[in-house]
Amino acid sequence: MQVLEVLLKLFNQQHTALTKTVSHKTRQERADFLRRLFRDLHKRAGFKTLPDPRNLGQKHVHAMVQVWREDKLKPATIQTYLSFLRGLAKWLGKNGFVRGPAHYGLEIEEYQRHEAAERDKSWSAQGVDIEALIDQVCTYDSYVGASLRLIRAFGLRRKESVMLRPNACIVPFESTGLPESEREADRYVWVRQGAKNGRQRFVPLNTLQRVAAIEYAQAVAAGPEAHMGDPTNDLKRNLRRFDYVLVKFGITARELGVTAHGLRHEALIDEFVVHSGQQPPVRGGSALAPEAEASARRAVSRPAGHQRKRASSAYLGAAMFRKPKDGKGPPAE
Repeated sequence: MQVLEVLLKLFNQQHTALTKTVSHKTRQERADFLRRLFRDLHKRAGFKTLPDPRNLGQKHVHAMVQVWREDKLKPATIQTYLSFLRGLAKWLGKNGFVRGPAHYGLEIEEYQRHEAAERDKSWSAQGVDIEALIDQVCTYDSYVGASLRLIRAFGLRRKESVMLRPNACIVPFESTGLPESEREADRYVWVRQGAKNGRQRFVPLNTLQRVAAIEYAQAVAAGPEAHMGDPTNDLKRNLRRFDYVLVKFGITARELGVTAHGLRHEALIDEFVVHSGQQPPVRGGSALAPEAEASARRAVSRPAGHQRKRASSAYLGAAMFRKPKDGKGPPAE
């Protein structure tokens, strides 16, 4: 597959739709998918010879979509695979070659992402005593325990919590570049290492819980520039250790019904409550005025590291709007 390897070398760092580069994780996943795609066309879809990428046709895409249907892949996975195929087509100068999912016979429930949370995935919603469980983890492994406290307080992702350098990430508000109108604290945590798609952000040190989490992490970290993982391990081993400790304490969907990501849900739901004054839709909260709903969701999206406020629906549930007195609904986003 020399042609494919040349294409990957030339274009794999590029975003499919935007003028920017993609993360190393996306590059690896896209390369792995495309290599596997051509192997599976022969092994699983029944084509006797591997097609040259330049000769990829609709019959090949149709055949692979049927393989994905048989594998019962999640809608998000199918959308990602089609996006990777669009990237390949773009590299070949064939924009528009890959059609919409319905064109390949997929039913809407097979490809429609369910972005809005339909159930509360936070730890408290599952009846978990958050502080007690994290304290137990801290006693067993202070590095992993510190990461959990950071996730709980700041809504970090797993990788972000392990890569955070607690003694080096604190900056004054003046260094954030944020407008004075958005000032929430004198000091901020600068989330850089491990941030998804390289989207760094600043989270205010504006609660006792956040201050306590940072101070504990600073005490655990091995030095002024140290990250939250064990300094004797590399990142891959520290992430594996993180996962191992969580399994040991039953922090899995199968045992306690929660995951580390559920702590991120917990933190972001708390953020919504602080800014809106009531529970989010996923917890049965009442409808808000459109302006109040939008403002609270923006406040959640910022510390979460999302650019779009609608991404907050994955944690809060679909937005509900209080109907204005004139009977008209909210303006479309």
